[in-house]
Amino acid sequence: MANESVRAARPVQQRHASVELPYIDRLLAQLDEEHSAYRRAFGRHVHWGYWPEPARVAHTPDDFAAAAQRLTDEICSAAGVHDGQRILDVGCGFGGTIASLNEHLAGVDLTGLNIDDRQLARAREMVVSRPGNCVRFQPGDACALPFRDACFDVVLAVESIFHFRDRLSFLREARRVLRPGGCLALSDFVPIRYVHFKSSSFYGPINLRCSAAVYRKLATEVGLAPRVHRDVTAQTMPTYRFLRTLERLSKAPLSVRAQTLLLEGLTRLHVLRYLILSFAAGDAQHPDLRALPSGTAR
Repeated sequence: MANESVRAARPVQQRHASVELPYIDRLLAQLDEEHSAYRRAFGRHVHWGYWPEPARVAHTPDDFAAAAQRLTDEICSAAGVHDGQRILDVGCGFGGTIASLNEHLAGVDLTGLNIDDRQLARAREMVVSRPGNCVRFQPGDACALPFRDACFDVVLAVESIFHFRDRLSFLREARRVLRPGGCLALSDFVPIRYVHFKSSSFYGPINLRCSAAVYRKLATEVGLAPRVHRDVTAQTMPTYRFLRTLERLSKAPLSVRAQTLLLEGLTRLHVLRYLILSFAAGDAQHPDLRALPSGTAR
């Protein structure tokens, strides 16, 4: 297990000044087009969708956008977010999670962090803080967070951690900036056991080599106590059909479609699972978040 932990935590790629994310390039180009299906589907969130009843899916851009919002709600629920908190969203994309929290919570201080200035620029355009809330977006490295110790109640990483150059460093940094009893919640594509899956292609640098067992080991190592472990693979599977349809209609290159099919194939073969995980910064005075119902973020 020790060797497995070292391999899974190894950096994918050092990225600071320049960021190579071809899928963001394509998304931004599509979002600039009027009446684009991409705008309706990904104008707010840039992650997979969640369907409580996967057999009942409309496979439309609006249906997908609603499902992406539900996934955000599920992850925020796992974090136990509530009014009056300081919340950090690492790898904030276009600011969709921050926008949702801003709309549904009061007296919150919300920070979105991203290493890509293009995404931050769109987030700043899209999200305006409600009265009584504070919203800011700033550049930064997930593995070297530019914040003082113990300054956040919640840290979120919504479908972004596999892009970070080092999971162990991020978990250590998340623990450092969390107040005692604070919570880290994230979603990730997790192999059922250690597999060698690392690439840098259309979806950018990706490391899908961290199993659930390694997550527990790394979290414990940095002082985070595992709380929530939810397998929502079935609820996220309709994402693949929607992406395949969208890529075909937009005439995406064959190489792009092949990479989406590879992820889908690994998931259908039960090599990868889509998990929502949360961890507490220490055990004292912290509720058992496993009992939290869906939709707490609202």
